[in-house]
Amino acid sequence: LMMSLTSSRGCLLDLPWEDILVPHILCHVPLQQLLRLQRVSKSFQSLIQLYLANMRCFDSSQIGAAIPRAAFVSLLKDNEVLQQLALQNCCEWLTDRELLPVIGQNQQLQQIQLQGCAQLSRHALVAISLSCPQLRCLSLAHCEWVDSLSLRSLADHCKALQALDLTACRKLKDEAICYLVQKCSRLKSLSLAVNANVGDGAVEEIAKCCPELEHLDLTGCLRVKNDSIRVLAEYCPKLRSLKVKHCHNVAESSLSILRSRGVQLDVEPPLQRALVLLQDVVGFAPFINLQI
Repeated sequence: LMMSLTSSRGCLLDLPWEDILVPHILCHVPLQQLLRLQRVSKSFQSLIQLYLANMRCFDSSQIGAAIPRAAFVSLLKDNEVLQQLALQNCCEWLTDRELLPVIGQNQQLQQIQLQGCAQLSRHALVAISLSCPQLRCLSLAHCEWVDSLSLRSLADHCKALQALDLTACRKLKDEAICYLVQKCSRLKSLSLAVNANVGDGAVEEIAKCCPELEHLDLTGCLRVKNDSIRVLAEYCPKLRSLKVKHCHNVAESSLSILRSRGVQLDVEPPLQRALVLLQDVVGFAPFINLQI
């Protein structure tokens, strides 16, 4: 594609840039190829810069395994219309210094992925909450810098949130989660996985405040017990999936209620689990009528 663009560049550049090239042609060219294309000539460089300034979605994984810091700053310096920002490939070097200017000038952001960006600070989340009132989806998985105060800021200013990933945000306790769901009652997907501080109080508040909830991940939340799962079953009729693997205090007595409704669970019924273990031990599963 790049060869065809460059071989007929005289005709291509004669097309209207803002009406044709940017919205209808360049949007189909991989970002990595566009960066190469801008080295063809000064005219192509100007065209690509115009495209980058009007880009609605930026995904660092499209560039390669590790986008250079200087390249990231250069690519987004003129953009003020981003709606989606995915930076999981920038975790090795991304700090507040690089991220905050991008957040500050893009107030239309609806989706942000920062999973694994461990070098950011709580100021990044505060900046997101203050600058992105339209935010719908946010991934902060394995961002242990997320604390109660920054999460409260998010809850106060981003009440339209529908999906939030707080996997391994280990500073958060029940009180912070409760405050979040009281303010963000439109949540449909929430992950609190790998957080031993989360218990029944948070799960019950999630159930009572988020009637639209469809997906909940509680993997490794060791303090969660049967009672809160029953409350979840009572208050969340739209729940479609629940992950409770390694929640040792959650038993089939509560999960069976959800299982009977067709909710997808990540733990098998006790009998089926026993058969799997038996098969692992003896190499085959005996014939047992599972209808009994």
